Amino acid sequence: MKLLVCSDSHGNLDYMRRAVELERPDRVLHLGDVTRDGQRLLEAFPGLALEQVRGNCDGWGDGFPEEKELFLGGKRIWMLHGHTYRVKLGIGLLTEEARSRGEDVVVFGHTHQPLCFLDGSLWVMNPGTIRGFPKATYGLIELEAGKINCRMAEMK
Repeated sequence: MKLLVCSDSHGNLDYMRRAVELERPDRVLHLGDVTRDGQRLLEAFPGLALEQVRGNCDGWGDGFPEEKELFLGGKRIWMLHGHTYRVKLGIGLLTEEARSRGEDVVVFGHTHQPLCFLDGSLWVMNPGTIRGFPKATYGLIELEAGKINCRMAEMK
């Protein structure tokens, strides 16, 4: 199973569309800022499986949760925007919480700074910003035979 992880689209749908066309994911995880972009992506790809959480630039009444836990391929994936864990000041609080919850992967946005690494048994990913400034980045999570592989990609 291939998951496309994107965040902080801020109204620019072009790179998200291109990433879906290029990667052909089984599911897209949109980490907020702006949830409306995820809904517009569904209009372009009606059969697309999409999971979304609200970011700090999204409305409280938009119906999207601040965080969501997914169980896919036998693994636990915690998705959130990150502002509620003050990730711009560091990710220690976030990774501590992810470990205490027994997560296999935590994905977050908010900082616009891409990162992807394995910390012990916990994958930590921030896909950066798919909006394209300064560059459009996104993450990929592949779940196969009980194994997880995570990596970053950049739009050219």
